[in-house]
Amino acid sequence: MTTAPPPEAPLGETPIQRALRLKQAALDARPRPPRGGKFQRQQAARAATGASKPWMSK
Repeated sequence: MTTAPPPEAPLGETPIQRALRLKQAALDARPRPPRGGKFQRQQAARAATGASKPWMSK
């Protein structure tokens, strides 16, 4: 009895290609935080450029 690849798998797929495809599918299925918006603006406004290295200013 032979095991056939799943229908969504291409025929000439190597094990590494299959692992990468499955990994990408798993990553795409994970929920992600929304891009842009209030949270990112707060993060960007938290520290002004150079505020963390006061010795760098003249």
